[in-house]
Amino acid sequence: MPRQPNILLIAIDSIRADHMSCYGYQRQTTPHIDRFARSGALFEKTFSPHIPTTPAYASMLTGRDCFGTQVVALRHQGPLRAEAPTAAEILREHGYNSTCVGFTGNPSARGFDNYIDYAGWGSWKQGRSPKAENLNQVAIPELERLCAEDKPWFVMLRHMDPHAPYLPPAPYERMFYHGDETDPDNRSMDPVLAFKPFADFFKSWMPPGISDKDYVIAQYDGAIAYMDACIQSLFEALDSLGVADDTIIALNGDHGETLYDHECWFDHHGIYDNVLHVPLIIRYPGQVPAGVRIGGYNQHKDLLPTLLELAGLSPHPKSLPHAEGGTSKAAGSPSLDMGEGAGGWGFDGTSLLPMMRGEVASHESEFFISECTWMRKQGWRTPTWKLMIALEPDFHFKPEVELYNLVEDPNEDHNLAEAHPDVVAALRGRMDAWIAQREAETGLPNPMHHQGDWHGKAGVGAFTSAQQAYDTLYIGDLDEAIRLQAESRK
Repeated sequence: MPRQPNILLIAIDSIRADHMSCYGYQRQTTPHIDRFARSGALFEKTFSPHIPTTPAYASMLTGRDCFGTQVVALRHQGPLRAEAPTAAEILREHGYNSTCVGFTGNPSARGFDNYIDYAGWGSWKQGRSPKAENLNQVAIPELERLCAEDKPWFVMLRHMDPHAPYLPPAPYERMFYHGDETDPDNRSMDPVLAFKPFADFFKSWMPPGISDKDYVIAQYDGAIAYMDACIQSLFEALDSLGVADDTIIALNGDHGETLYDHECWFDHHGIYDNVLHVPLIIRYPGQVPAGVRIGGYNQHKDLLPTLLELAGLSPHPKSLPHAEGGTSKAAGSPSLDMGEGAGGWGFDGTSLLPMMRGEVASHESEFFISECTWMRKQGWRTPTWKLMIALEPDFHFKPEVELYNLVEDPNEDHNLAEAHPDVVAALRGRMDAWIAQREAETGLPNPMHHQGDWHGKAGVGAFTSAQQAYDTLYIGDLDEAIRLQAESRK
């Protein structure tokens, strides 16, 4: 029997689909990924519904939504539910070796055989940060080691280049900017540096005297271009090892990024589309059609069912924890049901192969969205409307209810909640009905109401005012930001 295909997941943190040239961005930020996309399938409407990193990867790596994982916050308390097996755990049962690069300790990274870290941060004092090259220095030898063994492998690479701090090495730092970033007549950075919760963090990695927001955006784009060049080295390594066409390669973003949007500067706050819309490109010659662009909607929960079906692993009898009951199935009983629904071993997501083959136009076009890290909000997105409901006041002083017409106002600049209370009521009704349905299907509550100390401040509880949130959520400098990330992995 032929060996199962390898699986490489190129997971990119904080990558906006609309800042990649293969998704129509005017800057040539991803020429190598563009070429890679032409040899596979590019999904134009992939969404990360649960923001940010920890819940996004929980969904990506389990095939479940946030009701199935019960993970909605960066600083999720406790482990990922044992009843929600991860890709690494499932693939181990099918004879795969697995390695995770750059995601050690996160609850959503459970089950890999090996964990490898690399330097993925940086500061102005430390100089330019070659994050993707640091990743390659540990990832390529690991790929060589795995290819030398007589077993298929699953490798997840977590790229950090588009995640703040944006510090691409030369010449990428000036690739998209030719002005004076400290021009005293340019005051576009004034509101950014006046935002006290993040001001010291920004100052720790932005140039002293920074005044032009376009320079910072150019650093973000330069970081993507630099990462793109380094990812090409990974593609070359797979070619040299002779496994490129025997490897399912998926490139997916965990969430997008706020740059100068919505007064939420240079991080990933809220559930606006600049944070929800992420890239997904899949290549596997012979199984995935080459050069196709797929316009249907899909979400993170659809990735794992897709990878397993491409690998020919649906279903397969194994003994693993039962999905919702917490007990083990009898040996020999089916443990991997590729169907929809949360019962048994069924994923919440659905394989994307029928969409690739043109048999299905789209998965759900309206869906639940959430963020529970800097703001605790939930909402409902349709192709036309976006509803966002604040579950407590936020430190950006946003209104409790936001409503946007995504057709007429794709940048979500004009809140129509007061003008269209009927639409608010209708969308809220759809959201509440879906929540009730998922609670009934899973026997689990809406996790948005059960994330104590989601903001990382023990004993504070829910914020009672936006000013309290503003005064409390101080991220500090870069060292403090790294500490907060480390706490999320405890």
